[in-house]
Amino acid sequence: MPYKPAITYADALRYSAPADFSTMVKPVGSACNLACRYCYYLDKAELYNRRQPKMSAELLERYVERYIASCSSPVVTFVWHGGEPLLAGLDFFRLAMKLQRQYACGKKIENALQTNGLLVTQEWCKFFRSHSFLVGISIDGPKDIHDAHRRTHGDRPSFDRVMQAVELMSRLRVEYNTLSVVSNLSEGRGVEVYRFLKSIGSRFMQLLPALEHTVSVGEGGREAIVAPGAEGSHLAPWSVSAKGFGEFMCDIFDEWVLSDVGRYYVQLFDVALAQWVGAPPGLCSFAETCGSALAVEHNGDVYSCDHFVYPERKLGNLQHDDLTAMLASPQQFKFGVDKRNGLPRECLRCRYYFACRGECPKHRFELSADGEKNKNALCEGYRMFFAHVEPYMLHMATLLSREQAPALVMPWAQARADEARRAGGKTGGR
Repeated sequence: MPYKPAITYADALRYSAPADFSTMVKPVGSACNLACRYCYYLDKAELYNRRQPKMSAELLERYVERYIASCSSPVVTFVWHGGEPLLAGLDFFRLAMKLQRQYACGKKIENALQTNGLLVTQEWCKFFRSHSFLVGISIDGPKDIHDAHRRTHGDRPSFDRVMQAVELMSRLRVEYNTLSVVSNLSEGRGVEVYRFLKSIGSRFMQLLPALEHTVSVGEGGREAIVAPGAEGSHLAPWSVSAKGFGEFMCDIFDEWVLSDVGRYYVQLFDVALAQWVGAPPGLCSFAETCGSALAVEHNGDVYSCDHFVYPERKLGNLQHDDLTAMLASPQQFKFGVDKRNGLPRECLRCRYYFACRGECPKHRFELSADGEKNKNALCEGYRMFFAHVEPYMLHMATLLSREQAPALVMPWAQARADEARRAGGKTGGR
């Protein structure tokens, strides 16, 4: 019987339930003091004729008030993003904190902010610490990997300045984690990148694959990121290969599972364990459906997702549209369930569908073996990774079922590795 897209009971409950969602707000749009070659957001300035003024105080107040009021959760998290959100200035964020207190209505307010670090100063650090911000710092690994793509508008490297920010935040006890883009230059260097991130004090690591489509712009041949399938587009030269990404993550896992479980946290490993125990994955890319993470632009425009800021995905504007209504709109509901319903049958039959869920729709631009569209271009890498970690995830799931710490997997993993060495084999699924 041919596969037919469906609306499940869980979908219906989600559509009718109280709003439980998140927003990623861009107070200065895509404006940034870096011009990272792989940045998927830099060219969003074209949507606004390259005019992206800072979010006004009036709009900031409306956003804060409406977002808190619309969330059914007792904990409301504000995620400040960009571009470079620190370009909005300290006074902007001081006002945001004042407005959060004013409109909290008994809810707990949390703040997370992603920065490239170039504008981080002692004053910013004092602000972050006094307001308990969780700061994400963008750093791709050792200097040569980081500086290859994370350049200023004048094509100057940024590694040394980012390291200054890391050292300052560490000294002033600002809570921070790291976000690292895994590009073609990262392939074969997983353990090196992991050890580097540990050495700079990162205890929680997000490792995101760079996989984009671009078109050449202007005489210099600059690569502008566009949606997959756009006319004249091609795979970006910095993109990581599926196999390369899979091996990168497997290599890090092999080191982590022997000595770092419970001490260092890698987002994909947390996601995998959640999938094996049947808990929410905590990352929309690996959920069965999506649509509950909206992007809010500097002028109040609201889009379906941070990765889908395209005119056809615009839901409305905060200045004249209700945030809850935009979230519950048929357009957004369809966007969310299409994450599952748009997959080829090959994916739905896959042994690791429960863990992968087709990953993010922005990476679905390959054909399945049956010639169906929307297969994830990183499929080979994710299948390799989930097969590799499966024995360890099953063991940790058993530990959790006994109310024991997942860290107890480490001696088991060491014994398994010793046995494999004696047998001259490998421990995982590669």
